[in-house]
Amino acid sequence: MTQVWISAAGLCGATMLGSIIGFAIKELPHRWNDTVLGYCAGIMLAASTIGLIVPAFELAGSAGWWAVSIGVMAGALFLNVLDLITPHLHHITGLEPEAHANNRSLNHILLFVMAIALHKLPEGMAAGVSMSDTTGGDASWAVSFGIALQNIPEGVVIIAPLLVAGVSRLRTFFLSLAIGLLEVVGVWIGFALGSASAALLPVMLGFAGGAMLYVTSDEMIPETHAHGYQKQATYALLLGFMTLLLLEQGLE
Repeated sequence: MTQVWISAAGLCGATMLGSIIGFAIKELPHRWNDTVLGYCAGIMLAASTIGLIVPAFELAGSAGWWAVSIGVMAGALFLNVLDLITPHLHHITGLEPEAHANNRSLNHILLFVMAIALHKLPEGMAAGVSMSDTTGGDASWAVSFGIALQNIPEGVVIIAPLLVAGVSRLRTFFLSLAIGLLEVVGVWIGFALGSASAALLPVMLGFAGGAMLYVTSDEMIPETHAHGYQKQATYALLLGFMTLLLLEQGLE
C-alpha cells in the first residue's frame, strides 16, 4: 500500500514541479519543447509496451491474447470518446467573453491543456494497475518512473500557454493542481481494479497501455512534428525509449 501512495505522490509531484518551472520560464522555445516532448513520447512508448502490454500477454498466456488485444483497443477508444464528449471549458479560464473573442489562440491552448488533462486519469490507472499485488514490482516502478518523467515537461506546457493567454497565476496554479490530482485518483482506481481480480488484470494492463499509446500517437508525436524540428524530436524519442528500456533491464 505504501508504494501506491509513493507512486501517486510522485506522479502528482512531477506535474507540479513542471508547473513551477512553467511559472518561471512562461514559454519554452519550440526547438526545446519538441525535443523534450519527443523524449517523453519515447518513454511513454516504452512504458506502455514493455511495462504494461508485454506483461499483460505474459499473464494472460497463449489462450488469452485476444483479451489483451481487446483491452488495448478499448483503452484507446476510451480516451478517444472522452476527447469527443468533453464540453467547452472557456469558463475555467476566468477571462471575460471579450478576452476570448480577441484571443484566437485560446481555443487551441484550451484544447491542448484539456488533452493533457484527459489522459492523466488513464495514466494514473496505468501506474495503479501495474502496482497491483499480482504484477510484481519491476514493471510497476518502470511505468511510474516513465509517467512521472514525462509529467515534468507536461506541467511546463500546461502553465506557460495559459499565462501567455492572460489567465491569472492563481487560477492557473489551481488548474495545474486539479490536473495533477486526477492522476492520484487514477492510481487508486487502477490499483483497486487490478487487485480485485487476477483474471481481469491482463485486460486492465492492456487497457492502460492502449490509452497511453493513444495519447502518444494522437497528441505527443504530432505536436513534436508541427514546428519543423521533427528530426531531433525523432532522435529524442529513440533516446527516451532506450532510457526506459535500460531502466527496465536494471530493475530485473
